[in-house]
Amino acid sequence: MKKALLLTIGMFLMTAPIARADLTHRMTSSTQLTVNGAYTDATRVGSTYTVSGNNIKVATDQHFGKLTAGTATTAATLDVGAYDINTAGSAFSFSESWTQGDATYALGSGVDVTSGVVADMPAYGETLTMSGGVAGNLAGTILSSGVTTVVAGGAGTSATGQFVTEIQLR
Repeated sequence: MKKALLLTIGMFLMTAPIARADLTHRMTSSTQLTVNGAYTDATRVGSTYTVSGNNIKVATDQHFGKLTAGTATTAATLDVGAYDINTAGSAFSFSESWTQGDATYALGSGVDVTSGVVADMPAYGETLTMSGGVAGNLAGTILSSGVTTVVAGGAGTSATGQFVTEIQLR
């Protein structure tokens, strides 16, 4: 009876599913080195002329004032008007405003960013210029042991080193 019981238990164990698991272990090292690029963002300012008044008139044989359009490389020009008081002895007010706009800038004439420094840029009314980064000693290394080292560079640079380990059991 003992042998039959052992044989039955043995057969039962042989038919039971085998417990098994997949184990994955992943290790990753990386470095990222970045050097900022140089750029210029410029917006032209247009020419404007405004005039307003009370008890004012355009002088005889004159004009109200006018803008003459610019060319491809020059800004607009102002030909100011000539004004007189309309009724002598009466109160008057007069206001005149002129904004000289930007001349256009021929593309490709002097913008040099090969060194990472903007050497020449358009002289527009609104100009934002950012110099590029300077690599200097910027470096990153990964040893076969997984040790990651980064070395700081000059202005406008960044260095990131990381080591990731992942264990997955299925």
